[in-house]
Amino acid sequence: MRRMRPLGGAVTALVSASLIGLGLLSPGVAQTRSAEDSARPTSTLVETTNGKVRGRSQTGYDQWLGIPYAADPAGRLRWTAPRPAARWTGVRDATRFSDRCAQASGWDPGYEDPTLTEDCLSLNVYTPDGARGRLPVLVWIHGGGFTGGAGQDTNPRKFAQQANAVVVTVNYRLGALGYLNLPQLRQENADGPGNFGLLDQQAALRWVRANIGGFGGDARNVTIAGQSAGGSSVCAQLASPTAKGLFSRAVVMSGGCSLQSAAAGEASSLAFVKEVGCSTASDVLACLRGKPAAEIVTAQQKAGVRPSLGGAAFPADPAVAVPAGKFNRVPVMLGQVNNERALSTFQNYDYLGKPLTAPQYEALVRSTYGTDADLVLAEYPVTGFGSPGVAWTTVQNDSTSYTRQQVMGQLARYVPTYAYEFAESDTPQFASIYLIQQKSEVARKFPFGATHVDDLGYLWEYLGQTLPYSDDQLELSDQMIRYWGRFAAKGDPNGERTPKWPKYDPRADVMMSLSACDTSPATGLPPAACSRTSDRFGTEHNTAFWRGLAS
Repeated sequence: MRRMRPLGGAVTALVSASLIGLGLLSPGVAQTRSAEDSARPTSTLVETTNGKVRGRSQTGYDQWLGIPYAADPAGRLRWTAPRPAARWTGVRDATRFSDRCAQASGWDPGYEDPTLTEDCLSLNVYTPDGARGRLPVLVWIHGGGFTGGAGQDTNPRKFAQQANAVVVTVNYRLGALGYLNLPQLRQENADGPGNFGLLDQQAALRWVRANIGGFGGDARNVTIAGQSAGGSSVCAQLASPTAKGLFSRAVVMSGGCSLQSAAAGEASSLAFVKEVGCSTASDVLACLRGKPAAEIVTAQQKAGVRPSLGGAAFPADPAVAVPAGKFNRVPVMLGQVNNERALSTFQNYDYLGKPLTAPQYEALVRSTYGTDADLVLAEYPVTGFGSPGVAWTTVQNDSTSYTRQQVMGQLARYVPTYAYEFAESDTPQFASIYLIQQKSEVARKFPFGATHVDDLGYLWEYLGQTLPYSDDQLELSDQMIRYWGRFAAKGDPNGERTPKWPKYDPRADVMMSLSACDTSPATGLPPAACSRTSDRFGTEHNTAFWRGLAS
């Protein structure tokens, strides 16, 4: 019985002084409350290593927005490792977000126009009201394909309050401005040409280590977490020698665990240099650094650039380092949604009014799987699915699930690893798709299931939107926050009021299946089959077939 109501909503705060003035509360009660609260900061003024910042108290939490953790990476600092932010005098206002990092427009709400600002290396801090002692810290690395997104996409107030944790969200350089990998840059930068955005994340973590105590956080208890490109970033940081000691645990949500080679990064970077009109310049770097951000953003839409191996910071591919045990050994939570690739099928075909055809499906399989294509087509015949699009989604889901299953097992050899799949297929889609569905019958009828990004709304408010979750889905949200919060606090998601979540063992292949369930009308209590451990991942995603191809 699923009653619909929105996720979130403020809880009304009682202000003792106002009630005393109205004669509704005795001074004695107010004095007792004041004594209880004396352990927490009495204002949002905090001293950082760069100067004082003043945030804002909200209902149930405090927030500090747009705090610079590194210098403006424009002009001569384009394509250099992040430099320390300048100190300031007086008190810096921290009640507004900084600009997002330069990026093209997109379909997400708030991204209707491109962003052309490079002065964007900032972070946001959220703390629960009434916190005591040093709280665990979760640093969130946003997704967006390494070309879009910002820390402000996530409002973690619900998570901070329910998990009793400090949450930090981070901006980092994107696209060509973040990941250009050229021979000239390798001569300039020892740390990581091709990975300036990933180096930004490390600079933010160093800021957290130096400053988070002033916000009530424990600098010795920091979890890094991310989804999609953010999850891939987390895995890259696991394999980075220069990230050692910056975090105590890691959460990889729907993210890959590999970086492209330096050669591949250079090839795409050279294509970008040609597209932006600097390939024939006598001084390529001077030409590039003289280009307006608008031209950079336009060119990268035709010649994209992604992170690649290079330098002292990222010398090894996580896909090689993790199996060998040569990574920063901290507890890891790792997982995905169960219809991960439906979003990309919709975005690339149906959303454009051009659903995938059977010949296109075969061509995609042949170009993607090469000499194994005939085996894949025999295992996944287009006639066995409702449409060529569903067939392609299933092939991609299963092949990437096999890869992720291997990473789970590789990590579990060396560190406590907790694996999961978000399986709430009846969920409202994440904000961007949900808004499109209000206007498009094609989007409403598309078989998304639980697809990429759909899980984020269960942890925090995403993209400023409130979605119509049912009561049972809100219970799932509370459950997931308990799991994620406990993992951030102690490296183990287990505790009261949640099913037991065992460490991952590849021999059993048991993981947590996260889903809501209908409340029983007779008792008002949920049945047993809600979130539960499951050994069906391999069967549901046909991983034995993909293992056979890989052997």
